[in-house]
Amino acid sequence: MDILIKNGIVVAMDNQRRVLKNFSVAISEGRIVEIGANIKGEADVVIDAAKKIVMPGLINTHTHLAMTLFRGIADDVPLMKWLREVIWPIESKLEAKHVYAGSLLGCLEMVKSGTTCFNDMYFFLDEVAKSIGESGIRGVISHAMFDFGGGGKTEAALRHGEENIRKYSAGGRVRAFFGPHAPYTCSEELLIKTKELADKCGTGIHIHVAETKEEVENSKKEKGLPPFEYLEKIGFLGPTVVAAHSTWTSDREIENIKKRDVKIAHNPTCNMKLASGVARVPDFLEKGIVVSLGTDGAASNNSLDMFDDLKICALVHKLHNRNPSLVPAEKVLEFATINGAKALGMEKEIGSIEVGKRADVILVDLNKPHLTPLSNPVSHLVYSAVGSDVDTVIVDGKVVMQGRQVKTLNEGKVLKFANEQTYDLLEKAGKTELLL
Repeated sequence: MDILIKNGIVVAMDNQRRVLKNFSVAISEGRIVEIGANIKGEADVVIDAAKKIVMPGLINTHTHLAMTLFRGIADDVPLMKWLREVIWPIESKLEAKHVYAGSLLGCLEMVKSGTTCFNDMYFFLDEVAKSIGESGIRGVISHAMFDFGGGGKTEAALRHGEENIRKYSAGGRVRAFFGPHAPYTCSEELLIKTKELADKCGTGIHIHVAETKEEVENSKKEKGLPPFEYLEKIGFLGPTVVAAHSTWTSDREIENIKKRDVKIAHNPTCNMKLASGVARVPDFLEKGIVVSLGTDGAASNNSLDMFDDLKICALVHKLHNRNPSLVPAEKVLEFATINGAKALGMEKEIGSIEVGKRADVILVDLNKPHLTPLSNPVSHLVYSAVGSDVDTVIVDGKVVMQGRQVKTLNEGKVLKFANEQTYDLLEKAGKTELLL
């Protein structure tokens, strides 16, 4: 075997939601080949997981990776002002080198906080793919498709989307979805043709839907229907659609989401920071809708640490509904593991510690004051752990980080490069005053 992880507390996130004390996990040729208390045989790498949780890597189902370069430059304003006055003007000056730097930084941050797979929507996707390849992480990438009402921009957006699918359709650690930005930035023609192409190519769709109350009200005025009802009317919804945010949904729309098996990418921290609202996650769960978890970009969350979002997700719904029993810890951990895999159509490959699955595994160090005593591992992961508790990260059977040391990237060089390219981008946008 290639790797033997021994004597850990395995939080499997399998169908039985088993928590196995003093168990070991064997990995060979990129896959989990055995889980047991006494695994026999030699291994090239032996990792002692005593006083550590062994669990599936976290899956971030909605982010804009390269927006790590925008961290802290557009805080404390509503979404549309945030987009129109700060984000979009700076993004208009983006170059490939900026996206490469921001994506490398994002991959580094994710590795160091236990995320092994992410679902990204942005630009210059070759640079995003390059950063995934170098960092050793796993990613699903989509080109952000806009046409703002139609015209020649529609065909250009479809062309970019198709090119991405062709380049990254072979599987492996880099995969591709179509990425129509949102119903309010895409024409009906673009949305319908994107759905047709996605069905033809057998791939998924990553889209923002119903993020703010303003978006919903505008949709009613302009289209006569709220966003999800509009998407249902034009035949867009389906089981391969990952709908980010979905913060403002009616009962009828929730029925449509369930009927079409749409997957929800819930972004609680971003929604709180931008005061967008609180998604009806307890209602989604009551209907059996697949809910996954995302950070959104570092411009609207300021962090890609999924452990932050685990805790915030669990807390916000209890507070909002004044019911401490809602969205319990185990359910939130599902959002970030097996449900994330389901959202990306990868539940047979990742999302749980099971024999035959790809070996995307992280080890969380329990030898910390805030994780002592160990009474409930799942509770500790959701309510007490932070990203820096992640000791070891394995992706596709390769050790990416061990003992907090990243093996695939030079951390100092990545940080220096990101700082340089942030300044270059803001200089081009005439906004260097946003940096210290």
